[in-house]
Parts: sequence; C-alpha cells; structure tokens
Amino acid sequence: MKPIPRGVEKMVNVQGRWALITGASRGVGYQTAVFMAKQGCNLILHSRSLAHTEQLEQDIRSLGVEAYSVAAELGNLDEVARMLDDIERRGTPVDIVFNNAAVQIAYRTDYWKTPIEDFESSFRINFIAPVMICNRLMPKMIERGFGRVINTTSGIRNEPEQSAYAASKAALDKFTKDLASRLEGTNVLINLADPGWCRTDLGGPNAPNSVESVIPGITVGAFVDDGKSGRFFPAQAFTDMSLEDAIRKAESIAPTPYTI
Repeated sequence: MKPIPRGVEKMVNVQGRWALITGASRGVGYQTAVFMAKQGCNLILHSRSLAHTEQLEQDIRSLGVEAYSVAAELGNLDEVARMLDDIERRGTPVDIVFNNAAVQIAYRTDYWKTPIEDFESSFRINFIAPVMICNRLMPKMIERGFGRVINTTSGIRNEPEQSAYAASKAALDKFTKDLASRLEGTNVLINLADPGWCRTDLGGPNAPNSVESVIPGITVGAFVDDGKSGRFFPAQAFTDMSLEDAIRKAESIAPTPYTI
C-alpha cells in the first residue's frame, strides 16, 4: 500500500483498484491513463478500436499494473451496451470512471444553420453514453461501498458556433450535479473536471495549454476522500502541483449548485 502523503489526512489509495477511462488512446485520456497507472491503478482502456490502445496497454502493464482494452463507438449506443456487458462478464469491479471521451463537431460559422445531426451526435457521445456508463456501474459501486466518477466537462461559453458541443456538456453537468444530491453517505462521489483548452485532436493546435498540463488536476476527483460530490475541478488550476497539494486544493473547493 502506498503511504498517504503528509499534509493530507485522507486520500484514496488507488493501488489495486480498477478504473475505466473512455477515450484512453490519446490526448487527455492517454495522460490520465499513464498517471493513474503510475499510482498503481489497474485500467480498462476504452477507444473506438482495440488497435488504438494496443501499445498503451503494453506500456501500462510495464508499470506493474493490470490492464485490458475495450472498444465501442460511443455514438452507437448498442456498442456502448455491449462494452458494458463485456466488462460485466469479466467480473471487473470498476471503482473509478473517467468519462473522458467527447466529440466536438465542426465550428459552425453560420450557427443559424447548424445541422440537427450535430446535436444528435454530440448528445449521444458526450451525454447519453456517459449516462449509460454511470447508470450501469454506479449502483454496483454503491453496493460495494466505494466509487469515484469524474465526468469531463468544458468551460466553453458564448459560442453559438459550437452550441451542440456546449449544450451536450451542459446536460452532463446537470446530470452530474443532480445525481450528486443522492450520494451522500455512500462513499461514491461524482464530480466534474474541466481540462481547459488544450492542444489535442479535439482542442486543435492553437490552444494555449499543452495536454500534459491537465495532470494532476484532471484526476483529483479519483483521490478526494471527504465525502463531497458535485464539485467542479478546473484542471489548469492544478498544473505543476504535487498530487498532495492538488488534493488539498481540490478538497477546499465547495460543491456549487448548477446554474445556467
């Protein structure tokens, strides 16, 4: 067991626990996977194709933890259900979920003509798929008396050119905060994490932040252990911090009611 860092009274020891990370093959999901493995966490690596996480899976195992890959196109809800069935058949006790994967459709300069398909695709991938994952895995977390769910959100605002993406993230925010109100006393926490605008395939090359800057902030929701859900963790506010300092800062953030 890894010792608790001095200065933090309680933090989750993730060594030997299992985490599901969606969109693990690249970007923020990749950074999350490597960091969590270095803390001793076993990983289920999701991507659209098993080939996309083949090398990552080997790299993760070389760090001394267990790992396996699952594949699903999150826009295909039947594939999402089959992925969850596969995890269930394996008997993996999923303790931590990072609902990281997302899609951001093309920038619609003429936003009055945004295709309805933008909204349909964005909501399936960015909202409905994470809800399906939560609804399948969280009741089992409650039964076992432990769980951490980190739903990736966005600080995007005042950009109708990306209204489909923004609206789908707002829906996920609302789902997260409403569900948080029912988890008190369960030792299952659900929180939001915003990676910030990073240079990834989704964020593009002009983003101000490197993808590495999301660590450790994007992961703090897996480690906090003060019983509070419904918080918003802006990853860029934790950049270059030690995990100890990041947890201390995260636990100082009060849950806030959802507002539009």
